Amino acid sequence: MKRLIFTIFFIFIALNAIAQESTITIYGKVVDKFTQQPLPGANVLVVNTNFGASTDLNGRFEIKNIPSGEYQLRASILGYRSVTKTDVMVMSGFPPEVIFELEEEAIELEDVVVRSDYFETSRLDLVSTRGFTNEEIRRSPGGFEDVIRALSILPGVAQADAGRNDLVVRGGAPSENLYLIDGYRVQNINHFGTQGATGGPLSYINLDFVSGTSFSTGGFLVNNGDKLSSTLAIDLRNGRQDRIGGKATISATQFGLNVEGPISNGSQFLFSARRSYLDFIFKAADFSFVPEYWDILGKADFEIDKSNSISFLLITAIDNINYFNDTEDQRYDNSRIIGSEQLQYLTGIKYRHLIDNGFINLSLSRNFVDFDTQQRDSLLVPVYLNKSKEKENTFNAELTYKLSNKTDITLGGDAKLINFEANILLPNYTTTFGDSLPTTALDTSTTYYKSSVYLNYNTVFLDKFITNLGVRADYFNVLDKKFYFSPRASFSYLLSDITRINFSTGIYYQSPSYLWLVGSPSNTKLKNIQVNQFILGFDHYVSADALIKVEGFYKDYSDYPVSLIRTYLTLANTGAGFGDENYESFGLEPLTSAGTGEARGVEFSLQKKLSDTPYYGIASLTYSVADYAALDKIDRTGSYDQTWIVSISGGYKISPEWETSLKFRYSTGRPFTPYNIDGTQNISNYNSVRFPESHSLDVRVDKYWFFSGWSLITYIDIQNIYNRKNISNVRWDVRTQSPEFNEAIGILPSIGISAVF
Repeated sequence: MKRLIFTIFFIFIALNAIAQESTITIYGKVVDKFTQQPLPGANVLVVNTNFGASTDLNGRFEIKNIPSGEYQLRASILGYRSVTKTDVMVMSGFPPEVIFELEEEAIELEDVVVRSDYFETSRLDLVSTRGFTNEEIRRSPGGFEDVIRALSILPGVAQADAGRNDLVVRGGAPSENLYLIDGYRVQNINHFGTQGATGGPLSYINLDFVSGTSFSTGGFLVNNGDKLSSTLAIDLRNGRQDRIGGKATISATQFGLNVEGPISNGSQFLFSARRSYLDFIFKAADFSFVPEYWDILGKADFEIDKSNSISFLLITAIDNINYFNDTEDQRYDNSRIIGSEQLQYLTGIKYRHLIDNGFINLSLSRNFVDFDTQQRDSLLVPVYLNKSKEKENTFNAELTYKLSNKTDITLGGDAKLINFEANILLPNYTTTFGDSLPTTALDTSTTYYKSSVYLNYNTVFLDKFITNLGVRADYFNVLDKKFYFSPRASFSYLLSDITRINFSTGIYYQSPSYLWLVGSPSNTKLKNIQVNQFILGFDHYVSADALIKVEGFYKDYSDYPVSLIRTYLTLANTGAGFGDENYESFGLEPLTSAGTGEARGVEFSLQKKLSDTPYYGIASLTYSVADYAALDKIDRTGSYDQTWIVSISGGYKISPEWETSLKFRYSTGRPFTPYNIDGTQNISNYNSVRFPESHSLDVRVDKYWFFSGWSLITYIDIQNIYNRKNISNVRWDVRTQSPEFNEAIGILPSIGISAVF
């Protein structure tokens, strides 16, 4: 051990000795947000330096000879709101591209005290929306550089399990979240994802290619439909334009290689391939199996001329599980889990055409997921087998048109052709509550059709009111009730340039999952799940780089699928984990749309962006309550209810090369149903007790090394540094005849090394 420490120390000294100062070029573009037309003559400044440039006739700019480090860039032009991009990393070997989308000034206010442009607010996103840059996500402690894990610090966001990406947003189920990658809709962006839900252990999106994210926890626009609780939009950047370059990475979870560069003038590509490196973690935790995965991302962008462009995207994930069945103990442990091997991919082509006052997007995509799910007993006899394929082919058309500097509209729609295949075996099973589930033996192939149209009208009037009015219509051919209409409205009243009051209301629908529909012949009588949302909020800018938000929300659920056999079971209480709790989440039984529920709460947050003061962070406090009723009409606490959630995450930029950060999270324990002494459970005790409160502290230190022509990024990330044994699940151990509380992995140190060239 001493020899290893001395070796690391001398490597550290040697790298410091050969590190060199180098200068890089920042390039990018400034465009109108609603028309995507270039803005010539815009000023782009590197904050607190003498560096800057103006955009040319194509809206492009270059700022040369910038020393390596982290900067803020501000873009401004007369008649538009200025925007400051924080966390712009300038590294040897990688010239960053920065795209600014500016909105025209539609509101004139007097006595302006603070002009905040560090928060890229839009008059389209009036409530419950946050944006994160690539660098903000990357340096998040305990996040494994995962897009979804970074969201756990936000108000209103709960985690069903700290080791997974099952997001619970404002009391909703883990199946109620929508993911968009470059505008393409994806059922799930996680490796080993849960069928019919949206969670999994780890995202397959390569953060290196993410330019930024926008996460809405409610009140989202009508162009985002068929989901109830949240929308996560992930924007991918273009490849570099100067030359072929790349990045090699190894961390505690994976290793991978990126390659990117120009194809021709105005055209670029991105490509990455990554493989899991989870063996050490799972073996250290004495698991009887090891999950392995690959993911591949390829993207190409072609600028045909100033008004037309085409982009191609391919993302694929391959997930396998290696079981160790050498001993009786290993076979017993493996018999208690449901393993899901998967092949999934998203491929799409998008065409954009700019017109005088707007733009048109046309896209064609295919989303494919092949599930191979199984559970076998300790004699390796099948208990549950599920081979399913979900194939979605989608055509989308959308027009964004600016009627004036105060008014714009978005009109669009999509059509889907879906094929669902299922070969499922679940022999007669008796639940721990004493319910007898019928044998399921399916071999089916079904074709579905979905379509939607939507219109959103946004305007500013009386120089203080911002209004979003929208309506959406959805069609699903397999349901008895095929058409659903969703009106939505959001309003914002500006008390001043730094303070505003916001309100949003609307009806949101979500169709049943394909797996639920084939669980019983009568399940086509299900309806779309409905939730009526109400949000009231208050925003105040303490300073140009600090924002206080307070929001209250109320969600009224109806028509949630519930079991006709298990009168206490609503599928609102399912979707997290791998579905191994009495097979509740799969819906392989007769269902009816009789479930109801309510979720309500209040959220407070204070966010500080990185600026000329070298620290940043976000602190949030959430109080919420969620209750659901199944067929028996008894209101019970939701299975994912966490009444109090406290999150604090932030960091300090010590120098251009050094940075340290931490994240603390506390939450009330989730409800669960206790076991009787014989391993059964009583309906009268359903969700009647809670796990102990959950809390942990993660710390991280980042170090950048800048050399001539390339850079090195290193970090040490220690999760759960005080080794808290949080409990998130319980199951019955038939060997010991006692409940077994599953504890999270304790302290977990990890390192990461990336070479950028």
